Amino acid sequence: MNKFLIVGLGNPGDKYKETRHNIGFEILDFISDKKESKFEAQRLGDLSEISIKGKKVFLLKPTTFMNLSGKAVKYWMEQENIKIENLLIISDDLNLPLGKIRLRASGSSGGHNGLENIEDILNSTKYARLRIGISNPKENFNQTDFVLGKFDNDEYDILSSEFSNIDQLITSFVHKGVDNTMNNFNN
Repeated sequence: MNKFLIVGLGNPGDKYKETRHNIGFEILDFISDKKESKFEAQRLGDLSEISIKGKKVFLLKPTTFMNLSGKAVKYWMEQENIKIENLLIISDDLNLPLGKIRLRASGSSGGHNGLENIEDILNSTKYARLRIGISNPKENFNQTDFVLGKFDNDEYDILSSEFSNIDQLITSFVHKGVDNTMNNFNN
């Protein structure tokens, strides 16, 4: 059976809840709630199992902290025998406007520490990644403080209005593959 692993990047704990860096967790929570599935604490992450068009899909929120996400990704890929082409990583992106989504079949980490660690651990850049724009203040700012800061209400409204679209994108990724999905969803 073809299985899929959808990983939302973020940091565990209440301190990081609803921060810009945790948008991957937020999206997986939205999908899990919609599918009436619950996350359970497992080895190296919180895991939820759902079905999309008859295919088994694991939603993973690593508990290894952002900069060590690769350890959890590799563990669950091996544990569930998931091929790299059935892996999708969801992360925040400072270089995209707020709410803009961009799906790629492969590529560089773009300086994102979570993606960098996944590339190091998997020894590959050939995995699908969905980047969610969190904006960038452009002027002198502390990048760490910004990504670990919380969205204001207006920003969160813009982002959460994309969650249904992202849910459809993930369904398309599982059902039709990354190339067809990129053609239909990159906005």
